[in-house]
Amino acid sequence: MMATPTPTFRTTTPPPGRTFANQHTLPKLPVPSLDDTCKRYLTALRGLQDDKEHAATQHAVRTFLDGEGPALQGRLNEWAQEKASYIEDFWYESYLSHSDPVVLALNPFFVLECVSCDFHLTSKTLLKSTARRNDPTPDRGSQLPRATALIISSLGFIHDLRQGQLDPDVVRGCALDMDQYSRLFGTARIPTERGCKMLVNNAARHIVVLRRGQFYWFDALDEDNRPLLTEREVLRNLQAICKDADKTPITEVARTAIGVLTTENRKTWSSLRHELVQDKTNAACLRLVDDALFVVCLDDAAPGRDGIGALAQTGEKGEDLAALCSNFLCGTYDLREGVQVGTCTNRWYDKLQIIVCADGAAGINFEHTGVDGHTVLRFAADVFTEGLMLLARSINPSAPTLFHASLSPHAKSYRPPKSIAGGKSPASSQSFSYDTSPSKLMWTLTPSIRVGIRYAETRLSDLICQNDCQALEFKGYGKNFITSHGFSPDAFVQMAFQAAYFGLYGRTECTYEPAMTKAFLHGRTEAIRTVQPESVDFTKIFFSECLPDEKIRKLRKACDRHVQLTKECSQGLGQDRHLYALYCLHQRQATGNLDPSPDDPIPNGNIQKNILPSIFADPGWGLLSTSILSTSNCGNPALRLFGFGPVAADGYGIGYIIKENGISVVASSKHLQTRRFLDTLQGYLLEVQRILIQLHRSANERPAPFVDHSGILRDSKTGRPINGHDYGSDESGSDYGDTMPSYSFFDSGDIELLGRHKRSPYANIGKVLPLSDY
Repeated sequence: MMATPTPTFRTTTPPPGRTFANQHTLPKLPVPSLDDTCKRYLTALRGLQDDKEHAATQHAVRTFLDGEGPALQGRLNEWAQEKASYIEDFWYESYLSHSDPVVLALNPFFVLECVSCDFHLTSKTLLKSTARRNDPTPDRGSQLPRATALIISSLGFIHDLRQGQLDPDVVRGCALDMDQYSRLFGTARIPTERGCKMLVNNAARHIVVLRRGQFYWFDALDEDNRPLLTEREVLRNLQAICKDADKTPITEVARTAIGVLTTENRKTWSSLRHELVQDKTNAACLRLVDDALFVVCLDDAAPGRDGIGALAQTGEKGEDLAALCSNFLCGTYDLREGVQVGTCTNRWYDKLQIIVCADGAAGINFEHTGVDGHTVLRFAADVFTEGLMLLARSINPSAPTLFHASLSPHAKSYRPPKSIAGGKSPASSQSFSYDTSPSKLMWTLTPSIRVGIRYAETRLSDLICQNDCQALEFKGYGKNFITSHGFSPDAFVQMAFQAAYFGLYGRTECTYEPAMTKAFLHGRTEAIRTVQPESVDFTKIFFSECLPDEKIRKLRKACDRHVQLTKECSQGLGQDRHLYALYCLHQRQATGNLDPSPDDPIPNGNIQKNILPSIFADPGWGLLSTSILSTSNCGNPALRLFGFGPVAADGYGIGYIIKENGISVVASSKHLQTRRFLDTLQGYLLEVQRILIQLHRSANERPAPFVDHSGILRDSKTGRPINGHDYGSDESGSDYGDTMPSYSFFDSGDIELLGRHKRSPYANIGKVLPLSDY
């Protein structure tokens, strides 16, 4: 059953229940002081400019503050009073006006963690053995059972979200904005001539499944958001879909893979979409795809294991991590007899996609306009956890569930409780009808549409060949080691990126990291500009001949500055979003339309002739707006890897997860030495570990013994004779000063008791193992 999409991008009235209960209590994102923002702006640029360039930028900022800046700030304050968030409209516009393909540019991806049979849940983390599988049992870890578990778990999440039963996000007792969840499901990015618009169908009930570029669908939820199918029935649907799709000849896979059109330039895609909807059948098919809760992509390949190259970085079971990540980022490139049969043809990038490989490896690729990583991460973590609970319930039906979705009375497998008179299902009295059997979408492809698909595929193939995605699963240490030395894990890793880039290129470039601002109403992110005077100082010192303790001192200072910067940005006190809002407001004023819509006519070229305020005309604005290192930390035990494409042609996109005892990093770039960058990063991580351990041992090693005036060799801490001189009557014969180096014999009046301890009868049995410091 399809419903009409709602042509809006915001949920005006949140559903009742606890999920959105905190929305009315959230404060608005503050508009920072213009003077403070300009000071932060200059500080962020100081490490990126030489003295002459920085002096010019300082002059431009002073001119702005003395000129039109205060008036523009006043208009922004008035704008903010009428909006839930002063940056929200400008944020959406920046994403929706993006005309380049969204694949490799906007859509991030998650790779869900693999687990083993001896999987345990604790209150803080997920403990797992080194033997990896893609699900708790081999049979459930295969493709279709795992896809089924992800679908069932996702439906449970959607039920609780729509019914208001999903627990709201909270960080350290602070309630977070939940508005983004209303745009997570049933949402589609629609190309238009002017840009893109988002359609949100809050009544979506069905899902779409892709296999070998072919489209299928079936209803999954009833009108009360209860699942219409059991796990077994979903599995049966997926089996039928695969059986039908696998009949498609190889030569037809790419020719009919209409999903590749979503990878085109947005104006090109808009033109092709307009042509598609001229046919009623195509229009109905497009509407069905747009309205779907989400898209499930069942790949017919296992890129992490098929054809591992000699130079590939491999995971714990020999996976090609680069191929694995590339599959979730953009799909694989695989030509057979000149025909593209890679998984790149099995995608629909204008919606949330759950991707499952032939070997059961699973992940998510999501359209980024309406949701941030933190929101999708909550969904991924809950779905991953519910998958484990599904396993538990297959063993013990009374095992708990994370969600509250009971099987719909409209479901074929529904068995009414005995308390219902006559044993009749309440479904019999309803007028709703559902189609839970899978149906294939039959597109009418005209010659021009077929040509469009062909060119879209070849351009996508070019993009894949131009981009390099590599992964590093660093096992040397992680959060535990970093915090044990008094560092913030995120700041520590951010400085590692700075050091690795400097070590490879000998320079520092603009770096971006998002700080979550969801503590505010409709909050999104603020830009942390990692490059600060302290970080620049650190990278120069680290690659100099300075002593190790000086290098660590500079590292600590840079990390402390990054922690301070992160806190400020999380409070909405950054410079990027504020200045961008001022820039957009000025541009809208130039067109005379402060509140444009996607259906408005395209502005003429006069806006380009408008004289920009000095701060935006200065090269410093473009410098800070070009993130050569675009980084993001998205950590959770449910995730194995996380990544996205570069945002600058000569830059890197770096997604990372800091785990308890490891760090996962995915880096992507165009025509750069991505693998070498990660190798340099690993070298730095090992080197800084060596220095920290060395300094720790130096600070805690015992001073050398000394010879007193009578020629007796004495312990430097205890003053007691060494080499058998006057050891007293300690029955154990051990030197307690040696075994407790931080303990002074002169600190306790009970020290005589130490000599009276009797030796254990097992003291000489077995070999004593040396303990590592870490």
